[in-house]
Amino acid sequence: MSNTVVVGLDVGGTSTRAAALSLDGRRLGTGRAGGGNPTSHGAERAAGELLAALREALADVDPTRVRAGTIGLAGAGRLLADPAGRDAFDRAWRDAGLRCPYDVHGDALVAYASGTASPEGTVVIAGTGAIAAQVHELRLDRVADGHGWLLGDAGSGFWLGREAVRRLLSDLDRGQAPGRLATAVLTELLGSAEVAPRPRDTGDALIQAVTRRPPVELARLAPLVVTAAVDGEPVARGLIDEAAAHLAESTARIRPAGDASPIVLGGGLLTGDTPLAAAVRAEVARRWPDSVLCSAGDGAAAAAWLAARDLPEVTDPGALHARLVPPTS
Repeated sequence: MSNTVVVGLDVGGTSTRAAALSLDGRRLGTGRAGGGNPTSHGAERAAGELLAALREALADVDPTRVRAGTIGLAGAGRLLADPAGRDAFDRAWRDAGLRCPYDVHGDALVAYASGTASPEGTVVIAGTGAIAAQVHELRLDRVADGHGWLLGDAGSGFWLGREAVRRLLSDLDRGQAPGRLATAVLTELLGSAEVAPRPRDTGDALIQAVTRRPPVELARLAPLVVTAAVDGEPVARGLIDEAAAHLAESTARIRPAGDASPIVLGGGLLTGDTPLAAAVRAEVARRWPDSVLCSAGDGAAAAAWLAARDLPEVTDPGALHARLVPPTS
């Protein structure tokens, strides 16, 4: 059993992580590359990042030992429905020296599996994007939001960044002096917190600064909101409360009242020590008091576990999860 290797990848909008593990729990290699979400970056670029992460993870591993692999990916359904995109990922897989089959699962399932081995439960993710999903027999069942930056992702890092800019533009329209959050956003986007004598000029400069970059980059403003909220800044606190309400509402769409199965919180905004994580935890505990609340952990290891579960030599998936997936606090 220990000679068998499985590979897992956790592919997100800002980074791609890969792990190669033996079934006895040894981590044989890890790799990291840039964002590999084909929806955000295009299939060819995403496949290139996938290949870079795989090569790093397999640097000291004979690829012929790899028996199975799983790629966890936001927008997995769109990739599977796109022949050109799937071909690009197939080429990357082969170019890494791998000849075994691989599965593609949504990043929500991988995040869920990184927090618990339970086949039934719910995962709520807030990172660059946001999604809530019910898991049944370790498959995504019902899903809420995850519609992308243009149509959804309410409560996400992108949402926080966009709303921070929108509040700032509203302040400029009214001729109000920027508060602490608005000042931080101005400085980040324009290099200065100074407002022009005609505030509309500053507003136009802000719009240009935002629109000439890929929209998803608004998510980089989310840490400014988090920091301001920690300091008690009213606008930031309001955005955090609104984001938590959006995430709770998305979860309630797909999770029945009284459900006692585990809830896994994933994404950087919910796994770190952030005011949004605290707000969501409180709301979840209020709505589903009998549920165990878990934090998502190593997504690449969880993807490797999902790949290994179907191997004939794996008879106890729960015990395998304990070996492969580092526990979270």
